[in-house]
Amino acid sequence: MSEFEAVVARVRERVDPTPSERAELRDAADRLVARTEDALADLGVEADVMQVGSTARGTWVRGDRDIDVFVRFDPELPREDLEELGLEVGNRVLPDGHEEYAEHPYVKGTFEAYDVDLVPCYRVESATEIQSAVDRTPFHNVYLRERLTDDLAADVRLLKQFLKGIGAYGSDLRTQGFSGYLTELLVLEYGGFREVLTAARDWQPPVEHDPAAHAAATFDDPLVVIDPTDPERNVAAVVSREQVARLQHYARDLLDDPREGVFFPTTRLAFDPTDVESHLERRGTNVLAVRFDAPDLVEDQLYPQLQRSRNGLVRGLENAGFEVLRSAAWADESAVLFVELTTATLPAVERHEGPPVHVGEHATGFFEKYAEEDVYGPFLDGHRYVVERERDVRTAAGFATERLDEVALGTRVASIVEAGDYEVLADAEVASLADEFGVEFAAYFDPIP
Repeated sequence: MSEFEAVVARVRERVDPTPSERAELRDAADRLVARTEDALADLGVEADVMQVGSTARGTWVRGDRDIDVFVRFDPELPREDLEELGLEVGNRVLPDGHEEYAEHPYVKGTFEAYDVDLVPCYRVESATEIQSAVDRTPFHNVYLRERLTDDLAADVRLLKQFLKGIGAYGSDLRTQGFSGYLTELLVLEYGGFREVLTAARDWQPPVEHDPAAHAAATFDDPLVVIDPTDPERNVAAVVSREQVARLQHYARDLLDDPREGVFFPTTRLAFDPTDVESHLERRGTNVLAVRFDAPDLVEDQLYPQLQRSRNGLVRGLENAGFEVLRSAAWADESAVLFVELTTATLPAVERHEGPPVHVGEHATGFFEKYAEEDVYGPFLDGHRYVVERERDVRTAAGFATERLDEVALGTRVASIVEAGDYEVLADAEVASLADEFGVEFAAYFDPIP
């Protein structure tokens, strides 16, 4: 047995559900489905019930306690009725649950200590006839159950754990990683866990796969896996270029140096304010943070807003003449846009180029405008007019304080900035954020692939 095979065997012992765990989940799922069918009967509603997801397909990792149940209604049922009936059934089955919203409302709760999503959808004939995104999920279930052998399901569990270990598992917009369904499709495509790693090691993005050979659209993504049940959908659309690169890096790493630690990384110790101050002193850079109360949004709405706002702040700083080294966005009770700069102070004057002299009216207008102002120039630099004028903002913190409303921000963040409900921290002041974001600071100042 090779060292790789020995490592994989040891990981399997830790991630494969035990026989008793499988039996307990199967029995609980059967009771949950029966309870849902009873609720439908009591309401006199015609629909069928289907368990979906990894626990239905045997690809769940030991310790997972999630059961997904879909209630499939007649496609002729009006959307409002589907939502109303779906919630009524969900609340009867999960009386202590709560309502959440994806494309439409559903009920999330617990049943016999299992976390349950009870989701209404339409019982359409094919995935190309879906009326909402969740309608295709039952087709995923059928497709995979017909093709996943026990050995392939075991390899899916390995790949899931590997992706969890390297921080690339999860299709939420914070992670932008690999979903469970995508993981299953990759194992099917390549024929196993090791085969996925061997292929990924040498990927040259964009990488494209079409398992059903029926693609009906083109995509500009680093990884494209056409949904075998829907020719117009890329299952990997949410996967970022960075996460593709992360998989490639650790695929090479594990194949070259097999070890269990890649699957089960140690938890980082949170930094305290002193740790942050020490790294800032060592790096000799300047930092600023824009802090505000995190908007009351689900993560898949919050993080795109924060990413857009961080990018807008970085572009604004760079356009103003500051050089940004790195940046980040974090959220807990507070939200933070964090920027590290090579310098936080600029000269009192800035260069401002006008049009070439030969463009006539525009050039004359520029010259006349600045001839009467307190600037250096206008003068000629080559064939165009130039002035050196007083800079509006000389510090990065001043820019974040005075001109943040000029940059492209997420909608909810923009409203917070417009109301002035934020604070700007600079240099040593940001160390106080370690009380809330100690783990994030640890990851920032000790970065790994």
